[in-house]
Amino acid sequence: MLSKSQIGFIKSLHQKKYRKENGIFIIEGIKSIIEFIPSAYQLHSIYYLAEYKSLLPNLPSNIKLFEINNAELDKISTLHTPQGILALVHIPKKGVFNLADLKNNFTLVLDGVQDPGNLGTIIRTADWFGFKNVICSLNTVEIYNPKTIQATMGSLCRVNIYEHDLPEWLMDLEIPIFGALLEGECSYTVDWGKEGVLILGNEGQGISAEVLKLIQHPVTIPRIGSAESLNVAISAGILCSEISRNLNK
Repeated sequence: MLSKSQIGFIKSLHQKKYRKENGIFIIEGIKSIIEFIPSAYQLHSIYYLAEYKSLLPNLPSNIKLFEINNAELDKISTLHTPQGILALVHIPKKGVFNLADLKNNFTLVLDGVQDPGNLGTIIRTADWFGFKNVICSLNTVEIYNPKTIQATMGSLCRVNIYEHDLPEWLMDLEIPIFGALLEGECSYTVDWGKEGVLILGNEGQGISAEVLKLIQHPVTIPRIGSAESLNVAISAGILCSEISRNLNK
């Protein structure tokens, strides 16, 4: 049985302030937890219903295990329908992105993406297409928001996420800078080359003016119908597919 202090601590991690203060975030669901166990992330503890214990692989001895009941799970879960198992994970120390890692690769750059579901889906999409790094502006939604984590479906443990002041960071680049815009070259005919960064903007405002002026290659997904715009995560999927297809010709 969990103590009131344990329950209070886990519930506090539902809020960004306490995730940052304690350096811990929450993941839920057996699939995601199993993917995080062998990753570079360090698990703090796992809380599970009895029937989930047999699904866990052999664990390092430093991970604390707690068998809980449904009432306790309801109290600590961030989900309306809890998935039977929950883990606390240490937030890794912020690293500085090595610009050398941009060479012979494509990297996604997010400028002010605000919806946690969109951010999580973009991270999952990056994982699908083999993009190893995602750079977020300082005003992009928090990476460790529970909704973001849930939307990544475990992909967060395979994609490196960095935060930077984008205008300053972009000015140091020596590779092509592509930007997803409503006006630009058709994404089907763009010469993507073998390396570059692709910038995707805020859901309502698009790419900020400071970042916009640094884009060298505006790219647009051709519109056939009458929709005003595309969801940013959908746009990321379409453009990542085009880049991947070009790289694997």
